[in-house]
Amino acid sequence: MDVKREPVSRRVRPAKPALTRHGIVETAMRIMRAEGLEKVTMRRLAQELDTGPASLYVYMANTAELHAAVLDALLGEVDLAAGEAGEGWRERLFAVLSSYTRVLFEHPQLARSALVARPSGVNYLRLVERVLGLLSASGAPRGQVAWGVDNLLLHATATAAEHGTQQRDPASREDWDALTQAVSAVDETTHPMISAHMPALLAGAVEDRLAWGFDVLVNGITHTPLPSGAD
Repeated sequence: MDVKREPVSRRVRPAKPALTRHGIVETAMRIMRAEGLEKVTMRRLAQELDTGPASLYVYMANTAELHAAVLDALLGEVDLAAGEAGEGWRERLFAVLSSYTRVLFEHPQLARSALVARPSGVNYLRLVERVLGLLSASGAPRGQVAWGVDNLLLHATATAAEHGTQQRDPASREDWDALTQAVSAVDETTHPMISAHMPALLAGAVEDRLAWGFDVLVNGITHTPLPSGAD
């Protein structure tokens, strides 16, 4: 009697998991952490996901949208509850903004991208909501609070982009050293103001300058009315 044999599949590789936007972003995050943001391209992602680049465009319009999605995923690491044990809204606000800065500090390339990108993801909206809530506790008018959020986040982002890059990019470090040397060596007869403000011009730890900058901005936001008709 003939025994019917079980058919053997000719497919050697297991079936690939279905593509999803979440999976694409997670893969992009993994590549960024291991190789840097410049390696997070549609072609590199397609290679990692064993698919064609065209398949990814169903989920991401372009590389800029991909980087924005990576940025938003990273913002999920910001501690929105930071400073809850603080004495008041200002301490809590600074704690949240400092957490945001530290997250971007670890990824200066993404921080530089964030300077020109317009995030709109869920984590970015949560961050804005939290900063608005804390700044509103100052009692400042609604319009000043609304405009102030942009300035606070810009200060934090620019600080992370500048100083995070200096710590990781030898060329940037060399540029900073060259600037320091040039400013320190100016002739007081031709550059009297620079000379008069040294060494304070370049002094201070990053953390201290960041905190001072937040103070300056918050004081200005809470005490400076919007231009007439702007609100």
